[in-house]
Amino acid sequence: MKQANMAATTNSTMDISTSIAGILNEKHRPEHLQVLKTCTAALRDKEYRDVVEKQAFSSLLQVLSQLCDELQAASIDDQDLQSVTLQLQLTAECFRAQRNSCVQSTRNQCLLRELGFIDVSVKLLNLLQTINLDRDDIFEPLRCGIQFLGNLAVGNQMCKDDIWQLSFPDLLLQLLSINDEKAVNYASMVLHTCLDEAKVEELSEPQNIQLALRVMELCRTQPELDWTVIIATQHFLKSTALVENMYSGMSHHERVTLLELLFAQLREEDSENCGIPSSVARFLASTFQKGCGAVLTLATGSASSDEVLQEALTVISLLDVLCELTSDNRQFMFLQDHPDLLVTTVDLLEQVHAIGKASKNVFSAAQNFSSLSGDEDSSSHSPVISFKAHLIRLIGNLCYSNTNNQNKVRELEGIPLILDNCNIDSNNPFISQWSIFAIRNLLEHNTQNQELVANLERRGTADYSALKELGFLVEERDGSLLLKTVRKDS
Repeated sequence: MKQANMAATTNSTMDISTSIAGILNEKHRPEHLQVLKTCTAALRDKEYRDVVEKQAFSSLLQVLSQLCDELQAASIDDQDLQSVTLQLQLTAECFRAQRNSCVQSTRNQCLLRELGFIDVSVKLLNLLQTINLDRDDIFEPLRCGIQFLGNLAVGNQMCKDDIWQLSFPDLLLQLLSINDEKAVNYASMVLHTCLDEAKVEELSEPQNIQLALRVMELCRTQPELDWTVIIATQHFLKSTALVENMYSGMSHHERVTLLELLFAQLREEDSENCGIPSSVARFLASTFQKGCGAVLTLATGSASSDEVLQEALTVISLLDVLCELTSDNRQFMFLQDHPDLLVTTVDLLEQVHAIGKASKNVFSAAQNFSSLSGDEDSSSHSPVISFKAHLIRLIGNLCYSNTNNQNKVRELEGIPLILDNCNIDSNNPFISQWSIFAIRNLLEHNTQNQELVANLERRGTADYSALKELGFLVEERDGSLLLKTVRKDS
């Protein structure tokens, strides 16, 4: 029975091979489309795929090459609409047959590569984009051709390398810019399949950076395309050179998207193995230090300028990422020693706090809790929501079990500054809790800081009512100050 099936399959391959070869000697007509559809359907069957002869693929390649020549002539001459439509349909069907032949078949992948299918297919994909893109029937061959390249590349390094050599960067960039969501999604899959560490480094070079920027733009404008997000998180964020070069070429909108992806990657359960290099963390810390002053312009009402607002939002996103990097994440705790990061953060907190107290502005404390409950229009929310709270959080992180930084904050007069932020503020949810957290880290095993807080209490220059309301008591014992939890009902 098995032998009979094999014999039938062999006969079928011979018949299809003969039928495809017959197309070459005739002017294209609708019946030829049916021949190719029969071939496509047969190649869905693994048994048929495993025994299809090289000659069948050679005939298919000749048909594809012929269609390529005809479409090239059509793009120059003004051929009749019906003729071009049939050529596009035949091209799409050739690509479908090629796509199906590669499924779980290393043998066929190698055969198609050896015969030269990659060259002709890439040439056709380039050519298809020169044909009037207003035609709806142009997208089907584009989609099928891109899918073929994706299937050809899966698990086959030689095919990946050949596709990369012929399509990087120009064709890949063009395919990711087609006005067709499916084609863009398939092109993203091809890019993801071909990428490896060496190819990512190629992407970081100035002449190729536009391809990486296009991927990041798609992450922002079409987040439902999973492949682009996977490319960014699994490949781009692991390359310091690429992150730095992309960041310098991005708009503030795109920078926020990049930082949001970084933040999400850090929030994964296994953050120890998030893949983000230490040098990327250093780059982000330095970038925050250089640009953090931009956020202060919001106090003057400059938020009406979208460019100024977006620059400030980039600083806020940088701060969020730095908070996450230094949150008990041993891999990045070297940031505690990053030159002047702590000094910059304390100085910025001091400026923000002073500006907020000087006049009514976005940095002023508020008691508008209806906005937090969702009862108020979101457009009225502060653009710097939680910014001051997160500055305090970062200071607390940088001082965790670090005596030098504890002392530095004291020398910068940051302790009374943080204590002055123990009040509830609807523009900074949880600022009281982050202040308590920072004070805990500043006082831990540091008698000089404990004595400073004790002296502030004795002079009455620090208000501890907020601490008491949150369930904490400042208590002096044997000359040392303790931050002690108390029962709420005591």
